[in-house]
Amino acid sequence: MDIFERWESNVRGYARTYPTVFKSASNARQVDENGKSYIDFFGGAGVLNFGHNNPKMKDAIIDFIQSDGIPHSLDTMTTTKRDFIEAFTETILKPRGWDYKMQFTGPTGTNAVEAALKLARKATGRHRVIAFTNGFHGMTLGSLAATANSYFRNAAGVPLHYVDRLPFGHPLEGMEETYSDGSSGYEPPAAILVEPIQAEGGVNVADEKWLKEIRQFARDRGALFIIDDIQAGCGRTGSYFSFDGMDLDPDIITLAKGIGGFGTPLAMNLNKPEFDKHWSPGEHTGTFRGQGISFVAGKVAMDYFKGDDFMKDVRRKGDIMQDRLKKMAGPGMEVRGKGMILGIDTKDGALAKKVVAECFDKGLLLGGCGSEGRVGKLIPPLTIPDEDLKEGLDILEAAMQSVMEPA
Repeated sequence: MDIFERWESNVRGYARTYPTVFKSASNARQVDENGKSYIDFFGGAGVLNFGHNNPKMKDAIIDFIQSDGIPHSLDTMTTTKRDFIEAFTETILKPRGWDYKMQFTGPTGTNAVEAALKLARKATGRHRVIAFTNGFHGMTLGSLAATANSYFRNAAGVPLHYVDRLPFGHPLEGMEETYSDGSSGYEPPAAILVEPIQAEGGVNVADEKWLKEIRQFARDRGALFIIDDIQAGCGRTGSYFSFDGMDLDPDIITLAKGIGGFGTPLAMNLNKPEFDKHWSPGEHTGTFRGQGISFVAGKVAMDYFKGDDFMKDVRRKGDIMQDRLKKMAGPGMEVRGKGMILGIDTKDGALAKKVVAECFDKGLLLGGCGSEGRVGKLIPPLTIPDEDLKEGLDILEAAMQSVMEPA
């Protein structure tokens, strides 16, 4: 590992949590160069919903490469992009009665959020955005301004402006009057940006009533209602979107991470046509918006959502995970989440870090999140076999017991 220490930037983070050199991976397991196998409950920070080297996607990608498919296309029209758009429309949009425009942004989630905020500001002619405590929306300056974590924000090097922050999940009592009062000092917002499930923020789940309240708050003020479903979407919760069934009618939905399927980058916004029309051609651009490999894999991913069998299995596995976590949680700890994105809040950042380290030693990749990293977050591939899921939960339970035992 000396070469990484010598030549790679000091900014690397996950490499410090998982201090080994990985060599191969399949579905829910990664193997390091020494041959040690790790069960992956981290899943590329929510990217690998369909597992490492998904065989159906791999076959499609190999065929694509061998037939000289177009891997990079800016925003030109390609057969692979057309195939993805058609599959997404037929599988995801039409069954919901939705008529969104698909905007392929730069390759990552923060690019999707930046584009959404820019469009909201163009459409409304306003500057300010409402975001929420514990929210995470990305590392570039616009999305970072909407991100709450002070550790990330302090690295910006410049002031992060034009965002008002409200408490996540709390009633908006008094805020209607405040934002309607011309003497309050609060400007009408361009948008309200919210995660139905705050993944990096600690696996905090918003309830339907509150989400509808803030949607109405946005509507009443002529602001766009933007849902960030980048980590909790793409089937993670047991339905394609984390807010399915809530009748929220968002103006923009930001997607990334799992949408490309294979671990190659893809980010996409769903924009209502009446707002998308505010874009002029080429007004928001980026080199990597037409990732051919990601379109190929993303189309294969759509097959998992034809019918409800796969989502039923995700909900079944999520119930298994939740039951086990509740049994292993110590006094005062809290289990949160939905489907196969779950967190165990230890209420103690130092303890949680010890659990993550102990899991790694025992062959389980687990991530921390939330304030002081005190929440152990479980986001394994949705395709994880039952035996790997059980073994991973056994390792986590043993690690929890080991760390919580009195010295």
